[in-house]
Amino acid sequence: MRRFAFATSLCLLASTALAGSLGDMTPAERDAFRSEVRQYLMEHPEVIMEAVQALQTKQDQAAAQADSTALSSNADALYKDPASWVGGNPDGNVTVVEFMDYRCTYCRKAYSEVEDLVKTDGNIRFVVKEFPILGDDSLTSSKFAIAVRLLHGDTAYKSVHDALITLRGAPDAETLGRLAKTLGYDPAPILAKMDSLDVADIIKANHDLAAKLNITGTPTFVIDSKMLRGYVPEDGMKQIVDQARAG
Repeated sequence: MRRFAFATSLCLLASTALAGSLGDMTPAERDAFRSEVRQYLMEHPEVIMEAVQALQTKQDQAAAQADSTALSSNADALYKDPASWVGGNPDGNVTVVEFMDYRCTYCRKAYSEVEDLVKTDGNIRFVVKEFPILGDDSLTSSKFAIAVRLLHGDTAYKSVHDALITLRGAPDAETLGRLAKTLGYDPAPILAKMDSLDVADIIKANHDLAAKLNITGTPTFVIDSKMLRGYVPEDGMKQIVDQARAG
């Protein structure tokens, strides 16, 4: 279906492009030309698909180049932002950045695989970008995680991050309060911090960065100069990390 849509669009574009040339022909010449083109395409329909594939390749290359340029222009915000939690090996030779949402099904699916990849590789620097886009529960979860990090540091954040990404119920005040107590923290200061300007600024900065990078969904991964939009199985992630390492 997708190829058919591309082919239809291509034919329409070709017809438009030919309009100027056809305008210089007599009616009889135009009819003859159109007949020849139609006959050729009927005899060689594979030409249309070859053109569609060439167009798709060209568009993919242009998109990859646009991603690379955007990543380079925003490298500091991506890789060196002190407001983002850094895990794995802080001195790793490959950096993986994840834009994630705690309520995203595919973020949850990727969670254990990314954890395993980072752990088994041992040389990956892993950066988490809180990017709540799926409603109030997403926003509440991110605000809680960020508030914990601001008040209690990176170790506490990791514990909360792990709990929220696997949380089955709604992240209401009662649930978050119990979670804070389970981790040994007074929930009141955390719940109060959630509505602070500090927390709001971090979330806004991540959304602004995502807009600059044309990121609209989660999970989105950045591995050096490559953008991966959507869930990627662990084996695929490992291959891309190896490619980045090889240069």
